Amino acid sequence: MYEYKFLDPSLTPKNGAIPLFGKQHIVHTSPEKAERVLKKLRLSLSASICKKIYEVHLSEQAGIADVLLRFVQYGLKAGRAACDDFSHEAVVTLHQTLKKVHRERHRMEAFIRFQQSADGLFFATVEPDFDVLPLISSHFAKRYADQRWLIFDNKRKYGILYDLKEVHVVEQFSPSNTGNFLSPSISLHEEEKKFQELWKQYFKSVNIKERKNTALHIRHMPKRYWRYLTEKS
Repeated sequence: MYEYKFLDPSLTPKNGAIPLFGKQHIVHTSPEKAERVLKKLRLSLSASICKKIYEVHLSEQAGIADVLLRFVQYGLKAGRAACDDFSHEAVVTLHQTLKKVHRERHRMEAFIRFQQSADGLFFATVEPDFDVLPLISSHFAKRYADQRWLIFDNKRKYGILYDLKEVHVVEQFSPSNTGNFLSPSISLHEEEKKFQELWKQYFKSVNIKERKNTALHIRHMPKRYWRYLTEKS
């Protein structure tokens, strides 16, 4: 934008719609230029604000690229104070979206249910509203550091695999869409079904019918997550 002196550009993904009277400029990825821009943002804003920009980008919401562009433009002028200026529309949208992304990350950390395969791999599939796998990988790597596990995003067709040393990105897992989040080619560990029944019994035993509040329950655990919860299957 600065190099070609574009006054009011709009960022459009590849194969996206182009404005009727607009001119198209194809941007080819340049790691060197990207690193220069990132370095400038860290100096002008901060590393933490750059992290916020990345997390909002993961929301994948329509028009979010343009929002981030306006925020970066403003940030380069106003400096670190830009992130707290709620009179600017892009700043407001950034914080609102960031809150949604963090809520989805928290839900994924709470609602993911692993199943153990016959070869000892613990796996689960999810379909989060936002692309939060990069944000939850460190949480699960620390919490389950002694187990091999795989979390697959069935919506975006990629997953994160922990091999007892580090987390890798994988794209070769094919979970079914039956609600049991289990690929036909994967067999369960012989003890897995027993543990699932134990968990369902526990869930049932701690339930108090007289204090049932369905509306509150759905607010904290939306129905779109139920198909991946052992206690709800």
